[in-house]
Amino acid sequence: MSKQENKATIQSLRGMKDIVNDESTLFTYFVDNASAIAKRYGFSYMETPILEETALFKRSVGESSDIVNKEMYNFTDKGGHEVCLRPEGTAGVVRHFVEKKLDRAGGTQRWYYYGPMFRYERPQKGRLREFHQFGCEVFGVDSVYEDANIIMMIKDILDFFEIGFKLQLNSLGDMNCMPQYKEKLIEHLNGFKDELCEDCQKRILTNPIRVLDCKIESCQAKLVDAPKITHNLCESCNTDFEKLKEILDFNDVEYEVDTNLVRGLDYYSKTAFEFVSNDIGAQSAIAGGGRYDRLVEFLGGRPTAGIGFAIGIERLLELVKMKESKKDIIYIGALDEASLNTVLKVANTKRKTTKTIIEYTPRGFGKHFKLAEKTGANIVALIGEKELNEKSIYIKNIDTREEKTIKIEEF
Repeated sequence: MSKQENKATIQSLRGMKDIVNDESTLFTYFVDNASAIAKRYGFSYMETPILEETALFKRSVGESSDIVNKEMYNFTDKGGHEVCLRPEGTAGVVRHFVEKKLDRAGGTQRWYYYGPMFRYERPQKGRLREFHQFGCEVFGVDSVYEDANIIMMIKDILDFFEIGFKLQLNSLGDMNCMPQYKEKLIEHLNGFKDELCEDCQKRILTNPIRVLDCKIESCQAKLVDAPKITHNLCESCNTDFEKLKEILDFNDVEYEVDTNLVRGLDYYSKTAFEFVSNDIGAQSAIAGGGRYDRLVEFLGGRPTAGIGFAIGIERLLELVKMKESKKDIIYIGALDEASLNTVLKVANTKRKTTKTIIEYTPRGFGKHFKLAEKTGANIVALIGEKELNEKSIYIKNIDTREEKTIKIEEF
């Protein structure tokens, strides 16, 4: 390697970015408050590994999905194992549920999580190759009231951050009605198969309902007269879907039924939903999820009802409105070398309750105030020879311009 190459600046990978400063403030603000809402709904925090066996996602997300076919960061590790960076969060949570034999224990599990996911796709606004999701998963509850409960929790989260949205709703049926529907859909699609995009032609053979989700306009135009899932539900699925709409109506949750909504993952059945926004460009989905009652079984566990959702954090950050009142930030500094020990002691005391920034280099009043302004502090506290002798501290509130000298024990 040449000296010039050795000194070349190393940049972040395409589609991956640092989260710092104002963006990191919004990020932690979102996670903290979304987590608080999830806890009020009875969820507890869990964290799964970023690296998992590739087979986990092939069996759960589905080999016909774009995620598995095109987007996974998968490789063979030094032990010869096929592994990948997780492209979504649900599969890892289900893997834990089965691995710990919770499918045999009975009862209900409610978990929330947040963290990075990875998909190799073309980066654009609202879509990165490393992105973060906040998600929740519920196991052991097959009541449609839980579907409504999950939807209302997402609504509470978006309402808290004052984010406008539209809720789209659909039912994907179950194993009693989905096979017959697929046959009708295949028959319809085969009438113009050669006019569909290459991906959709493959989907007819692997998972035909994914054709409904194609974003290519020419394919969508062919689907106008396609049979509707909601017109082909069995009695049980239709009853659940009507009940879900009734519950949402009763709780004043507005929605629209989108019969082409199938989500991008193969494991969904019955309820599927998305929250969309027109304020973030082409990538309008800001949250989505649904029921996956057969996923635990797919991964080797006993049949267990499941439902969950995920929110794309990056897509929301530019829409998040911080509504907390401004909290005090203290800047504390010394006017001379002899005061530094006292300054540090006072700073450590204040840090128990308030964000406190300390300056170790003794400076004059003017320079301290300029530095304080750069840190975003609104309270400046200074100690010099006079204050040290009197066991006092000079304080100025930058916002109100109020200034005073008080005893250190009163600060």
